[in-house]
Amino acid sequence: MDRCDVLVVGAGPAGIFTALELKERMPAAAVLLVDKGPALDKRECPARIAGRCAKCGTCRILSGWGGAGAFSDGKLSLSHEVGGHITDYMPPEEADALIQYADRIYTRFGAPQTVYGLGDKRVEEIAYACSKFNIHLVPCPVRHMGTEYSALVLQNMFDYLQSCEGFTFLGQAQAEDLVLEDGCAAGVTLRTAGEAPRTVYAPYIVAAPGRGGAGWLTKEAAAHGIKTANNAVDIGVRVEVPNAVMDALTGALYEAKMVYYSDTFENKVRTFCMNPGGIVSEEHYEGGIAVVNGHSYADQDKRTGNTNFALLVSSRFTEPFDRPIEYGRYIAQLGNMLTGGGIMVQRLGDLLKGRRSDAARLARSTTVPTLKTAVPGDLSFVLPHRHLTSIIEALRAFDHVAPGLYTKDTLLYGVEVKFYSSRLEVDAHFRTVIPGLYAIGDGAGITRGLMQASVTGVAAARDIAQHLEK
Repeated sequence: MDRCDVLVVGAGPAGIFTALELKERMPAAAVLLVDKGPALDKRECPARIAGRCAKCGTCRILSGWGGAGAFSDGKLSLSHEVGGHITDYMPPEEADALIQYADRIYTRFGAPQTVYGLGDKRVEEIAYACSKFNIHLVPCPVRHMGTEYSALVLQNMFDYLQSCEGFTFLGQAQAEDLVLEDGCAAGVTLRTAGEAPRTVYAPYIVAAPGRGGAGWLTKEAAAHGIKTANNAVDIGVRVEVPNAVMDALTGALYEAKMVYYSDTFENKVRTFCMNPGGIVSEEHYEGGIAVVNGHSYADQDKRTGNTNFALLVSSRFTEPFDRPIEYGRYIAQLGNMLTGGGIMVQRLGDLLKGRRSDAARLARSTTVPTLKTAVPGDLSFVLPHRHLTSIIEALRAFDHVAPGLYTKDTLLYGVEVKFYSSRLEVDAHFRTVIPGLYAIGDGAGITRGLMQASVTGVAAARDIAQHLEK
């Protein structure tokens, strides 16, 4: 295909929902969706067999149909307060309506019906308890798909779109250059393995490359005069404790989103990506960095005896520093250096006593680590003092609502870094200053979660459909 009506770069939730909405509103439109990774059934990671990252040219955990979320915990946050900045572009009421619309699409394609934290009186009780200790509980109903249902839902979406006339998915195709004609978006030059670069032309281009393609989008923005702004960078640890410690919170909320401003530095510290009965995992980014993550399954038989969650310190840098992503990568690389390229784990008790965890101390822990390849070490050699102090103070505060969290056998894995892409300047319809070019999702720095990324795809597609109908 050398020409189409709409070319979408990136097959994560933002790109997929763009295609779904276009096919809903303009069934005859020719839509090409490209991604540098393959289809979902081809996204096999060698590390699952070998146990270590094979440093593939294109990471199949991060790229391909479904994006980085394909193998994630699959949490759909049903509130405009969580997962991005869409209310900077639309009123909260409109954002919530789009979230409900996108949620119905997820359930239509197989997402489980259960929603946590909706109409549960325990949520009000938890929020009240949090307020006593200067903790803000962000109320957010959550639909948990689980790792296995995430893949099923995404495959169902793929099968449906493949059955639609005029839809084409092109995997393992790297977007290289944005092509402009008379100042308007006109096409994208693509490179596929073993083939010469070719340009596909389209009057409407939707850039939805996800975090894995954020560097490409930032480069194109600079080349074509699209303004960008730095987002905050979140650096911290992944906490792992027995389920019993967190059950009172996760039973009502599934994911308790708590925010605390640290005593010493007043840094914002927040919980993120909470996984009851889950496992801690290792994730690799381009450039060879390993960071920690976590997920859980919907199937009760696959649940573990532990709950894990990220505890992140948010930092927003001011002039003259303008490289927050590089800063986050540096911290992650430092952790990798001390572990020989992997993930570090330390007991909280050892951290508080100023000593490294070793195999013997870890073996005595009542919390059994679920990431078996993690290397015992000392996080004080990795995380800046400001971050480490803020994390310790937040854990001490959260212990009031989750007794047992601030104990010697709580496990801390490092480093967890959330690389939020530079935010591109777009209007209320996610149009850039280049006519015909839209920028959406995590890769554009606008969202940082499945649901809000999906919403930006719907919004962009609706605007494009209005123009195509004229």
